[in-house]
Amino acid sequence: MARPRKGKIVCEMPKYARFGPKGQGYTGNANLVMTVEEYESIRLMDYEGMNQEESAKKMEIGRSTFQRIYDDARKKIAQSLVEGRTINIEGGDYKICENLGECRKGGCCRRQQIRGVHQEQ
Repeated sequence: MARPRKGKIVCEMPKYARFGPKGQGYTGNANLVMTVEEYESIRLMDYEGMNQEESAKKMEIGRSTFQRIYDDARKKIAQSLVEGRTINIEGGDYKICENLGECRKGGCCRRQQIRGVHQEQ
């Protein structure tokens, strides 16, 4: 029996769900689909500046799973830039952070807890 898929924790939904070239772009009809958890991996690593271990803990997944998600997201971004394709952010296996209402500006409040644990070790 296959293992059930575990929802990844996402603390911030994308403010914009579609990115692509303005004017002339990819002439085919295939847009790229980036999942919400792939977006979250880019946000955590490249925007928030967290490392893989911190990011994986925040999403409540293993580091190797995080690495796979992050690599998939980066490949889609590269395809978009090189081929002029549009990225739509939608779908995936995720759960919204339960502390969303308590989150501080700049991300989930759990980030501070994770960094605190990381710094104490």
